[in-house]
Formats: sequence, structure tokens, C-alpha cells
Amino acid sequence: MALAMAVVIALITVISVYIFGAKVWWMPPSISTHGPAVDHQFNLTLIVTGVVFVLAQLGLAYFVWKYRERGDGRKATYSHGNNALEVGWTTAAAIMFIGLNLIGYRIWANMYFTPAPPDALEIEVQGQQFAYYFRYPGPDGKFGPTHVEKIDDATGNFYGLDREHDPDAKDDVVTATLGVPVDRPIELILRSKDVGHSFYVRELRLHQDILPGIEIPIHFTTTEDALKYNGGKYEIVCTQLCGLGHYKMRAFLQVMTEADFEKWLQSQAAAQ
Repeated sequence: MALAMAVVIALITVISVYIFGAKVWWMPPSISTHGPAVDHQFNLTLIVTGVVFVLAQLGLAYFVWKYRERGDGRKATYSHGNNALEVGWTTAAAIMFIGLNLIGYRIWANMYFTPAPPDALEIEVQGQQFAYYFRYPGPDGKFGPTHVEKIDDATGNFYGLDREHDPDAKDDVVTATLGVPVDRPIELILRSKDVGHSFYVRELRLHQDILPGIEIPIHFTTTEDALKYNGGKYEIVCTQLCGLGHYKMRAFLQVMTEADFEKWLQSQAAAQ
């Protein structure tokens, strides 16, 4: 029985390594400039922790077999631990995790602590139960103020704009699709209308929680690869349980050439 259990543990280990090594289930292609750095950090972490996983599982299989019940009546002996070994593997684990954190910190800081370029296209993103809405400034480059009393989902005024009296709000464009031009810096201003949500696009390697009462800026730049897959269309999903309709809360990111983006934005403005 012990040998069978040891073999099963070893097989699970080998199959797990194969699934990751052969990339049976793997990440979709990256379409952002920061994506390769995120992927490199992920692969580095996977390799380091993978080695620990293999050694630990094979060690478990060995000890399951070595210390099996032999049926010879011998009494079990107990160990009260080894302080030197415990200090050693705790120190090694701390060095490994702190080291990986320090390596990954630069990638994270470039995404969150480095401001978006001055020429970045600024887009507001509003998450609400259970949809996303995106607002673009008009030709004046300014967002109109939000009037809470004018917010009305029934009439499509998701941002509470007063287009009749606010000059800055007259040319704002509100859409249900996040359209962006390729190779141009994009700055998103994330906000929630009601409860906690999140903004997640696998291909962008971008995942950010959205909290009520807080404006959270993030920025990215798509690459030419974004136009090669799915017609440039990628799913945006909420990963935070935000209510009964959470399962259907999604939108789409549409990456376009600069010329196609201008045409798209004009068509969206005409439909306001």
C-alpha cells in the first residue's frame, strides 16, 4: 500500500511538471509593452517554486515508502525536531520569497508608480452592477463634471452629465466598449459606482481592483501583436464577487489602428 501511494505521489508530480512544461494550459499571448516583463517574472517564479514543489513531493513519496508499516512489530520512534534544519529552510524560504518580490517590484512600480506619458489618451472607466462604461473627452480634451442627481441608467446617463448646461460635458463620449489605438499610451481612471469590482484583461497582463470612492489610475500601451489575434477584440472581466449578476459582468477591449480609432470614436460621438 505504501509503495502504491508513493508511486501515485510521484506520478502526480511528473504529470504536473509535464502540464506546465508542455504548456497544456497556458497564458494567452501578451499584447502590451509591459507584458513580456510580467511573463518573465511569472516564469521565473514558476521555475523556482516548481523546483521546490518537485523536491518536496518526491521527498514525500520517498518517506511514505521508507517509513511504511513493515509488519515486523517494531515500535515507532519520534523526533522532536532539528532547530538547525528549521532555521536553515526558513531562512532559505525567506531569501527566495523576498528575492522574488524585489525582482518583481520594479515591474510593478513601473506600472503603478511611473506616471503615464503626457501624450497618453485618458479614458474614464466606471464599474457598476453589472457592467462597465467608458468615457472619452471630446475635442476639448476635458471631462464634464458629474452630477449625482442626474445619474440615470434608464436614460443612459451613467456618468450624470448635464450636456445642456456644461460646455465640457457636451462632447464627452460614453461607450460600452473600450476602444483604444494601437501603440499609443492609454491612461485609465478606474472608479466604482456601487461596490467593489475589478478590471482584468488577461492579454494586457493587467488586473486592478476598483473600489467605491477611490479613483485609481493605471496605464498601458498595446503592441502591434494586439491586432493579430481575435480581430483585436479582448474580454474585460470583473474578478470580484459583486452581486448576483457578477457572472455576466464583462465588456470588451477593441484595439484598432489610429485611423480606425478616430473613425470609431466619431461614430460613437454621433450616437450620443
